[in-house]
Amino acid sequence: MIQTSNKILSLEEFLALPETKPYCEYIDGKIIPKPMPQGKHSTIQGELCPTINSVVKVQKMGWAFPELRCTFGGRSIVPDVAVFSWARLPVDENGDIANTFAAVPDWIIEILSPEQSHTKVTKKILHALNHGTQMGWLIDPDERFIAAYPAKQQPLPFEENESVLPVPEFCQGLQLTVGDIFGWLKVTM
Repeated sequence: MIQTSNKILSLEEFLALPETKPYCEYIDGKIIPKPMPQGKHSTIQGELCPTINSVVKVQKMGWAFPELRCTFGGRSIVPDVAVFSWARLPVDENGDIANTFAAVPDWIIEILSPEQSHTKVTKKILHALNHGTQMGWLIDPDERFIAAYPAKQQPLPFEENESVLPVPEFCQGLQLTVGDIFGWLKVTM
């Protein structure tokens, strides 16, 4: 979804374009390509979804999706991880998971890549919170820092390995620490 002219596309026109890799997002009338994930980003994302789903999906509390297009509030974004509560999962007429998610995730997780703007990623989380997201996480692998953004509260900083990270209400029973997240990056021989 690369914009080739100076013409501004509407959200509907953007959504009609074919998908590309890397994915593009539609934010404030602009088409913005997402940076390609690198090793640390991919590792955390690859471990996070099955870890969340091993508790949340198994107990039918919710479902975590990697790189899922979510369209809401005049934007179309592709969070690194989008988690939807079970009650809000979009389904098609057959009761299968829908292909199109025209809804805000209940929990949005972004993993900062080295060339990504901290401000732009934070703005994406704040936009989701302003449209009903219950929780946002911003994970910075290089700084070994996680900011949690509970809805209608101040962001919470986490750096200590033993710190237990907050999760949305519908994910109770899921417990992750800073050490769990960044421990996935260690290569043991």
